[in-house]
Amino acid sequence: MRCEQFVELVTEFLDGALDPRAEREFVDHLAECDGCGRYLDQVRTTVSALGELPEDHLPEPARATLLSAFRKKSGRDA
Repeated sequence: MRCEQFVELVTEFLDGALDPRAEREFVDHLAECDGCGRYLDQVRTTVSALGELPEDHLPEPARATLLSAFRKKSGRDA
């Protein structure tokens, strides 16, 4: 797995949504690449910090824009 592929799969990995083969490749890459390990730690830290914000902390237009961007990036655009 290349680093670019790793980055694309981080959200699915954290959500437990990777199929077993992809998860194995992801974890194998993680064991070999310090840079991707740091990236994963940064994403986890960001998710944790954002999860602690009250829902009304972010104005609705900004929240909707961010959610839309994340959904498009993760291929979950409805």
